[in-house]
Amino acid sequence: MDEWRKRVRVGVIGGNRPEKRHLDMARKVGECVARAGAILVCGGLAGVMEAAASAAKKAGGLTIGIIPGSVPGEANPYIDIPIATGMGYARNCLVAMNSDVLIAIDGEYGTLTEISYGNIYGKRVIGLDTWEIKGVVMASSPEEAVALALQKGAPGD
Repeated sequence: MDEWRKRVRVGVIGGNRPEKRHLDMARKVGECVARAGAILVCGGLAGVMEAAASAAKKAGGLTIGIIPGSVPGEANPYIDIPIATGMGYARNCLVAMNSDVLIAIDGEYGTLTEISYGNIYGKRVIGLDTWEIKGVVMASSPEEAVALALQKGAPGD
């Protein structure tokens, strides 16, 4: 019954208006997260979030969307558990807090805030074509990003 408590929560963060290549990366990350048995956490809306969640669902995974609005139905259709916050961008701290590790794909300033909160909360942050700043471990592929995210004993554990 409490088996879900043992599963790693991988936060997938990124832009809501990404290029096709970033959507492809997000889909592969979502698929790999689900196949590894981890739970996918995201902001629950469009772009990278929706691409990752759709692939995770297709691969049989569980998805959580922490949305900025106050209506759970605003989440994209691939979110199993929508969490309405009514907090706008301030909800980004909750995405980071409720993830054991973060994978950032592309993104603008909203993604930067999630990376920052991840660092503040001591979470490991893996990057795919995103902000190259202190605290972000860059990966060369979606598969490597998920492998790094699930690696035991890494900083942030």
